[in-house]
Amino acid sequence: MKKWKMVSSVLIAMAMAATLSLSGCAEESEAATVRFGVLSGPTGIGAAKLLTDSDNGETGNTYEYIIAADNSEIVSGLTTGELDIACMASNMALNLYNQTKDSEDSGIQVIALGTQGVLHILESGGSEEIQTISDLEGKTIYATGQGSNPEYVLRYLLECNDLDPDEDVEIVFAEATEISAGLISGEIEAAMLPVPAATAAILQSDGTVRDAIDVNDAWEELGSGSSLIMTAVVARTEFIEENPDAVEIFLDEYEASIGYVNSNVEEAAELVAELGITPSTAIAAAAIPQCNLVFISGEAMETAITDYYEVLYEANPDSVGGELPDDEYYYVG
Repeated sequence: MKKWKMVSSVLIAMAMAATLSLSGCAEESEAATVRFGVLSGPTGIGAAKLLTDSDNGETGNTYEYIIAADNSEIVSGLTTGELDIACMASNMALNLYNQTKDSEDSGIQVIALGTQGVLHILESGGSEEIQTISDLEGKTIYATGQGSNPEYVLRYLLECNDLDPDEDVEIVFAEATEISAGLISGEIEAAMLPVPAATAAILQSDGTVRDAIDVNDAWEELGSGSSLIMTAVVARTEFIEENPDAVEIFLDEYEASIGYVNSNVEEAAELVAELGITPSTAIAAAAIPQCNLVFISGEAMETAITDYYEVLYEANPDSVGGELPDDEYYYVG
């Protein structure tokens, strides 16, 4: 069951007009209460400073937030109106947009992009047989993220390396905790996990689990020209229209949070662990450099993610909801 993290704090008015002059007065920027959702993992890690500041009453907006276990919670929250802004898998964001763009009250727009490739293929047992994607032939690969980016990325990489995902390998989807336990015990030989779950499995295995393939590197080797943009930050269109200032305040605070996490790894790791996003500070500290946390907003969003969406669409149109995005998908302020 999802639990709301209720934040009681004094609303801080942003950009208040201090004085009046002959040339006019400054405009006020109106903060709001924002119901915010992040996924556990990199999106939660990137938001750690924002969430902590919100708990301490140090943000412009007031945030009531959830740290969700999977995309289905985020999708449900957005479509029912329980969430105003949320971080989710980039392909699921386009799926949701295509499903709701003709709706009067449940449509969304992407307001920012974050986190590039965070997936890793791990191998247990010490054999070091897996060096390339082609080495996965004949193996059973455990993975998270069925129906979202990880599944489609894995399938695309296999196909580009002349492997049929339904014939040459067996893909088994499971929860990250189950996969990690299987890797550590040796019951699972190969798995694809995102950071920080991948980091935790390696650290907890005492050397029996290794990082065999950085999926970001494997993607780059294809030479498609696209980048793995794994996370989209979306907002309900109705909320954007009613609270444009609050959206801009959020973007500033989320960007600052990502900057803080990238620049202050040890301090940020403590915040991440305190929020329960990772099991420990040590895992968070090891994971943050591998999270590829970025912040892209405005007109740069379309350029950054268009090629990736085209790759997904060509691989399987259903992976992005059957259509590539139109201009209304992107909120540019």
